Amino acid sequence: MLKFNSTYFRLFSLIFTIEVLIALYVHDNFVRPYLGDVLVVILIYCFIKSFLKLKVIPTAIFVLLFAFTVEFLQYLNVVEKLGLQNSKIARTVIGTSFCWEDILSYIAGIFVVILVELFFRKK
Repeated sequence: MLKFNSTYFRLFSLIFTIEVLIALYVHDNFVRPYLGDVLVVILIYCFIKSFLKLKVIPTAIFVLLFAFTVEFLQYLNVVEKLGLQNSKIARTVIGTSFCWEDILSYIAGIFVVILVELFFRKK
């Protein structure tokens, strides 16, 4: 089950770099809020697959449920309840506001993961 996969790790590293660049330099109404959320579930998926040899669908579902949980914690204002409202890192990683569009972005990201995995499995 535990097995390093350099391809997934390279993808994780690339997407992580893109996410950091988006967080630092993009302040628009599409890329940062929507594309960033699509990419974040792909990022988490690639990170998990970098170290664990797991099946695609269960891993994708786990990542989606994890993303939903984080979004639900935003709904509960967990950053403020934990006293982390002044932490830029906590506010960025956990987020501060629930949004249904984020849920749709996470679903879109997992859909991309599954499509790409199916495409490369057929080759």
